Amino acid sequence: MDMRKLMQQAQQMQQQVAAAQESLAKEIVEASAGGGMVVVQATGAGEVRSIKIDPEAVDTDDIELLEDMVLAAVSEAQRQASELANSRMN
Repeated sequence: MDMRKLMQQAQQMQQQVAAAQESLAKEIVEASAGGGMVVVQATGAGEVRSIKIDPEAVDTDDIELLEDMVLAAVSEAQRQASELANSRMN
């Protein structure tokens, strides 16, 4: 295989990876916690786009529960984004 052909293949692969990354940045995954009281949307690239909190989830006597629900929903959204990225890159 000559070097020129190898370089062309490398360029094509780079273009494919860039296109896949661009596509992932436009896709949205959604995760929730607390029975839907906290909902997080993130891009397929893992960027958190929104966090929605049901007002009933806000209990000033148990703010730690709300913090845990937000953390769980964000973590799940990022995990889903990572899975989506892995499936697209393969």
